[in-house]
Parts: sequence; C-alpha cells; structure tokens
Amino acid sequence: MIGAGTWADAYCAVSATGHGEYFVRAAAGHEISARIRHLDETVAQACDAVVYGQLLTMGGTGGVVAVDRYGRVALPFNCEGMYRAAIDGAGLRTVAIYRGED
Repeated sequence: MIGAGTWADAYCAVSATGHGEYFVRAAAGHEISARIRHLDETVAQACDAVVYGQLLTMGGTGGVVAVDRYGRVALPFNCEGMYRAAIDGAGLRTVAIYRGED
C-alpha cells in the first residue's frame, strides 16, 4: 500500500515488511520521508524513529529497507530477523538476515 509499506519521492524510497496493519496506521513509508524532509533527519534517524518508536509503541513488528537521495541506506527491524540486502552510494554491500550480520 502506497504510503504505508511502499513510498518513493525526491527524498527517499522505502519498502517495508512486517505486520501490515501497523505500517498502515503509522503511514510508515510516508512518515519516514516526512521526517527527512521536515525534521532534517538522516534516513537512518527517520527509519529508527518509525521502526523502533512508532511501530513498537503500537505493537507492530517488522522492518524497512530505505535509501535516501544521496544513496545512504537504512535497514532497521524490530523483530528477530529480516532478510535484507543493499548496496549504498559508496558501493558498500550488505546481505544479512539476523542482527549483527551486517
């Protein structure tokens, strides 16, 4: 759903996975972009605020894969593990499932 689990604009692109209802209620993808745009947060700060803050407060678990317009990548998750892979603007590759593997 655009705005919840999927979002892309001039500031960032976000793809989310987890308990969908909570991502919809938080408008997670849009919220991450809004935090970057209006609060001048980095993609990592914005994602952390939503994934570890808003979603957990509501009882939602899951994570996001997000990249900002500078190629910086954020891969936060608040559950046991999340299949994820990315390559950032500097060419740094990440492939992992569990915490501490990246």
